[in-house]
Amino acid sequence: MNASTTTRTGRIGARRTARGPVTEYAARAGLTARGVIYLLVGVLALQIAFGDSGKQADRGGALAEIAQKPFGAVLLWALGLGLVGMALWRLSEAVFGSAGQDGGKAKKRLLSAGRCVFYSFTAYSVLSFAAGSRGSGSGSSDRQSQDVTAKVLGLPAGQWIVGAAGAGIVVAGVWIGTRAVLRKFHKKLKLGEMSARTRKLVDVTGVGGGAARGLVFAVAGGFAIRAAVEFEPDKAKGLDNTIRSFAETPAGPWLLVCVAAGLVLFGLFSFAMARWRRV
Repeated sequence: MNASTTTRTGRIGARRTARGPVTEYAARAGLTARGVIYLLVGVLALQIAFGDSGKQADRGGALAEIAQKPFGAVLLWALGLGLVGMALWRLSEAVFGSAGQDGGKAKKRLLSAGRCVFYSFTAYSVLSFAAGSRGSGSGSSDRQSQDVTAKVLGLPAGQWIVGAAGAGIVVAGVWIGTRAVLRKFHKKLKLGEMSARTRKLVDVTGVGGGAARGLVFAVAGGFAIRAAVEFEPDKAKGLDNTIRSFAETPAGPWLLVCVAAGLVLFGLFSFAMARWRRV
């Protein structure tokens, strides 16, 4: 067996592993973990809308809530490991392509690589929190956003970098919301395994949840652009203050209620994806 044959055999074996049950379990565990976080963030946002301003509606707040529950430490470790599974699944998509006819396109692989980096960081922060480093996973998203923005604004062309990043987040939010409203998630789901009623419920969670998630992203990006234009890092907002900002609109707290409910729906949609997504 020559070197080229050995290499080809190794690639085939790696591809089979990436398509195998281990990767599938990792993906479904990761989607479940994502659902838990969004569900809790949505619930915390609802509590804020109804007057409990002491809550923190972001990942840190969600982890703090879990830590207070019975077996909270076990749940935190399970959540962190689930997110590790998500990162590994996205890594396999970046290397070998995702499910579907166009899963091997460079654009989709690049998106998967970006998601791998994001979920790797998220998993690290959750596992660090579970291991006892409370400042790692539970820090305020607002303070983190402001600190990062301040550092970048201090760089040459920092305003342009922050502005471009904010614009990218706005575009991502619009893209997420639009795809949700158009039900683009259908092609990722095993619709044939669902009853008609289940499909309707999944559509409600997918459309409502995706639209709310996209809106939050777009607004957060808008705050980043404002911080760049005014050269004030304090204008940047993390997830918590972005969510709270909806209560400051003419619609008052009811818009915040709608957004919070949408985030709850996205958490439920993530659970549906964990069950029926094509991996």
